[in-house]
Amino acid sequence: MLQGALAGLAAGGLYAVLAVCLTLMSRLVRVVNFSQAATGMFGGFVAVWLVEEAGLPIWLGSMLGVLLAGVLAAVIGWIAATWLSEADTTTRSAMTVGPLLMLISLSFILFGNKPQPFSPIIAGPAFEVGGVVISQVTVATVSLAIVVAVAMRLVLTRTAVGTMLRALSERPTTAELLGIPSKPLSIAVWFVTGVISAIAIVIVAPSQSNDATSLSMLIVPAAAAALLGGFRRLDLAVVGGLLLGLLSGLVAQIDEVSLIRNFLPFLFIVVLLLWTQRKEVWDAAR
Repeated sequence: MLQGALAGLAAGGLYAVLAVCLTLMSRLVRVVNFSQAATGMFGGFVAVWLVEEAGLPIWLGSMLGVLLAGVLAAVIGWIAATWLSEADTTTRSAMTVGPLLMLISLSFILFGNKPQPFSPIIAGPAFEVGGVVISQVTVATVSLAIVVAVAMRLVLTRTAVGTMLRALSERPTTAELLGIPSKPLSIAVWFVTGVISAIAIVIVAPSQSNDATSLSMLIVPAAAAALLGGFRRLDLAVVGGLLLGLLSGLVAQIDEVSLIRNFLPFLFIVVLLLWTQRKEVWDAAR
């Protein structure tokens, strides 16, 4: 049981990283970015092609793939900042479904619909806990989620750029009147979150299902994790991702309930929504 739960931490770390990116996007540029994982997937697939077909060293191919993911995210952000700057969050979020579907389709055309032969960047055991081996991938993803969350919090609370970003998210019209460069800052947020997502996916992809659809649909558990913090709190986004990973690993070890593993993110979302709306639901029931 413990081994199964801890085995889920690698995926949980990935969920947490993506959830932190979703939270940052929601807070700073008023978007729930459904293409968050898809841009990382496409960058990862390009990295595999550069390593396997073009013969580049794995570190160089991975770096170029990650940068491409950031550029793709920045292009989507440029579109949102140029033509949807005055749109509400729902409209801006709905727009990102288009790039999600486009990147999945494009990956099928360019790379086929089979899993890609990702070369592991990090592999092997890191240490043991109670006889259970913790992999280096697990340590890397969990550490990345925590580091990104802490770093982003420090940037937002203790730097001039963070102050401008918070002003832009809370009072966009006032921020623009004060001369804050809203468009470049928004695009920068898209780029940074795209890069972070791609790094996490490139690290984890060799150890899990890595076809285009599976990697792109990581947005579902990531959104479930971000929902724990209401798409506002970075710390709860990390906790949500790790908790979902632990639950997924635990359920996979129990034969009687292992079939619901793939439905856990949806159950997680339903439970959280019911909990956040509990007062209204109970009032209506009375």
